[in-house]
Amino acid sequence: MSVLLHNLSREREMENVHLAVEEEDIYSGYNDYNPTFDSEELENDVGFQQAVRTSHGRRPPMTAKFPGTAIGARPLATAFGARIPLASSMGRPMTGAVQDGAARPMTAVRAAGYTSSLTRGSTFDPLGQSKGPAPPLEGKNEDTPEEKIKILEKKVNDLIEESCMAQSIGALQLALEKAKEAGRKERALVRQREQSGNAEHINLDLTYSVLLNLANQYANNEMYPEALNSYQVIVKNKMFSNAGRLKVNMANIYVKQKSYPKAIKFYRMALDQISNAHKELRIKIMQDIGVVFVRMGQYSDAITSFEHIMSESPNIKTGFNLILCYYAIGDRERMKKAFQKLISVPLGIDDEDKYISSNDDNDSNMVIEAIKNDKLHQMERNLKVLAEKYIMTAAKLIAPAIETSFATGFDWCVDIVKSSQYIELANDLEINKAITYLRQKDFNQAVETLKTFEKKDSRVKSAAATNLSFLYFLEKDYDQADRYADLAMTADRYNPAALINKGNTVFVKQDYEKAAEFYKEALRNDSSCTEALYNLGLTYKKLNRLDEALDCFLKLHAILRNSAQVMYQLANLYELLEDPQQAIEWLIQVLSVTHTDPQALAKLGELYDSEGDKSQAFQYYYESFRYYPSNIDVIEWLGAYYIETQFCEKAIQFFERATLIQPTQVKWQLMVASCYRRSGNYQKALETYKDIHRKFPENVECLRFLVRLCTDMGLNEVQEYATKLKKVEKMKEIREQRVKSGRESSSRGRREGSAGSAAGVSSSVSSPKMETDVKAVSQPESQQTSPLLDSGRDSAHSSSTKGERLSAKMRSLPGSNEPYEASSPKEIDASYVDPLGPQMERPKTGAKRRVEDDDFADEELGDDLLPE
Repeated sequence: MSVLLHNLSREREMENVHLAVEEEDIYSGYNDYNPTFDSEELENDVGFQQAVRTSHGRRPPMTAKFPGTAIGARPLATAFGARIPLASSMGRPMTGAVQDGAARPMTAVRAAGYTSSLTRGSTFDPLGQSKGPAPPLEGKNEDTPEEKIKILEKKVNDLIEESCMAQSIGALQLALEKAKEAGRKERALVRQREQSGNAEHINLDLTYSVLLNLANQYANNEMYPEALNSYQVIVKNKMFSNAGRLKVNMANIYVKQKSYPKAIKFYRMALDQISNAHKELRIKIMQDIGVVFVRMGQYSDAITSFEHIMSESPNIKTGFNLILCYYAIGDRERMKKAFQKLISVPLGIDDEDKYISSNDDNDSNMVIEAIKNDKLHQMERNLKVLAEKYIMTAAKLIAPAIETSFATGFDWCVDIVKSSQYIELANDLEINKAITYLRQKDFNQAVETLKTFEKKDSRVKSAAATNLSFLYFLEKDYDQADRYADLAMTADRYNPAALINKGNTVFVKQDYEKAAEFYKEALRNDSSCTEALYNLGLTYKKLNRLDEALDCFLKLHAILRNSAQVMYQLANLYELLEDPQQAIEWLIQVLSVTHTDPQALAKLGELYDSEGDKSQAFQYYYESFRYYPSNIDVIEWLGAYYIETQFCEKAIQFFERATLIQPTQVKWQLMVASCYRRSGNYQKALETYKDIHRKFPENVECLRFLVRLCTDMGLNEVQEYATKLKKVEKMKEIREQRVKSGRESSSRGRREGSAGSAAGVSSSVSSPKMETDVKAVSQPESQQTSPLLDSGRDSAHSSSTKGERLSAKMRSLPGSNEPYEASSPKEIDASYVDPLGPQMERPKTGAKRRVEDDDFADEELGDDLLPE
């Protein structure tokens, strides 16, 4: 019995088990799409349309019939049994049913796509990509008025942007053209809106932008009347809100035109139209008003504006301007009060200690390194530097005016600064006090003031010692200069000015290699130190390392583009390197900076003369003479040029000027007489020779020409002059014999002495050596070579050679020693020697130039030594 019951239970369990068909996928059906949910076919669903028309109408029952199948629905075999759609409890057929071939979709919102459906073949496509690409957008019709207006507005905006970009890169003319074109386009836009009947929709912001940009571009191109007209159009238009503040721009233009009363008027009009809420803008306008009053000389009105600003929102610039106004009216007490206000102005800068790392935290150290040199810190440093500059300038300005003496006033300023937040400026003020003494030529007070800093901290001690070294260097006390240079270097080894001073003291001792090392070290500490680079180039030139000197000056020229000294040194170096064309080019650049430098013009004329270009040489020599008519070398060259070109009458004026400059030199007066004689004016020549004879009665050449002229002209004075000539010649011969005998006796005694003192030593070897040594030692100081930096002397050999050529040329000029043009120089007065002979060797024109190395070494080597 139990077995029978067990079998029956097994059969009942087997009835509920459905075997899956092997061909079917157990996961199918989830992507099937039931047409009942198709909302796109609602218009074709007859049952749905009847239900809509009859309002609560009921459709007849429908059999579930799915498209794509032969008979009907086929149940899906799943692990949980077949899912068979059931009818609703109200007898409403299933929404997925089909009636008369039309499927009614589900009225609810379609799900994400995971639907249980009785159909197959549909795929999961929630984005509808299986339907193909979306149809292209319909193209805009640009022929409509609205589209044309939009396109035109975009063009106007683009033109305004292009105009602003052109202004930002400095293309001001292009910016103005773009602004004008934007104005034309904007007017065309307004007309088009009026024609289309949309005049009330005019874009006022666009019109405002066009007019404002056009006015700005007119102002940038200095077309001030046009700019004022454009601003006036904006200001007078009541439709533009806040346009009144543009009167500030108009006032700025009036300031540029120096129409100060109108500028004041417009500044005040703008001030009236700006509310108190814009406090910063009002302060700036009042500051402009004060500055304009200062330019007009109305210091009382300017003081009123500046005092109001200092009471409302004090700042450094206004405080400094207020001090200037009090100084202009000479009010001592108010100057003191204004100075106290100036140093109490808050800068709003944090303490520098926050940029110093105080622990070993790597994260905080990285943050400090990141902000140590950021834009904000740079702005803070610049503001602090500006404040210190104004305080220092104000102290130097009012110090002589607030007390009875300069020193007392400066001491008062120092005491005030010591009790303020700028306490570190007190030492700088003391150093400036010493520098002011130096500018007043009170060297003793300057030295005493600087010596008080010897016991201060290292930075101040280094600065004071540097200035002391420079002072002693200027006074040519090189030992003291060297001592204080060492002191400055000990206090601060990285001070480039101290290293330059030390190099200078070594340079004057002609230890050029060591001097070069100090200059190099200064450059390593400060690569922008132009003084060190200049001195290094001069040192290399002294060492005859011309290529290295050329490199130094070329680098310096890249830094100082308009330095005449640097360009002259380059010209001199190229001359030493025997490249006259490059030297000429650099000298022309020198003249482009200093147009009226007579020595540079003379040097250029000398270079052209050495190249054989006489016309260019004459042009530059003549220009040099025009700017400086007292240069003997230039006068001599011009006189020789006119004699060579057979214009003796024009040469006379140059030799007469040389006579005025050197009245004790007989050669110039002889040249004047020679020019008269050569030009055929024998009477004037005779008078000139007579005048020379009265001044120089023992001049042999003058007497010879007087004898010759009197003989040829048949004058009775010939015998008198012939007698004087014989006497002078005899005296000259006796004098020469005495000198000759004295030399022979001295040389004989010298030979005997050397033979007695140094037996076996040949006198022919030792005597010339001794003569050379004696000359070098006994040479006067004015003729010894200066140890400072002289570039003109480097070319002494070439200049003297050129002078010898010129003198020889002047001696060989036709008829230079004849009284008549038809006479032969060999027949008449063969013994005469023209004044332009070997005794008058033409000196080099470059030896006395304004841009001398000696002068520059004295004045410019330590140019950086005085703190700015």
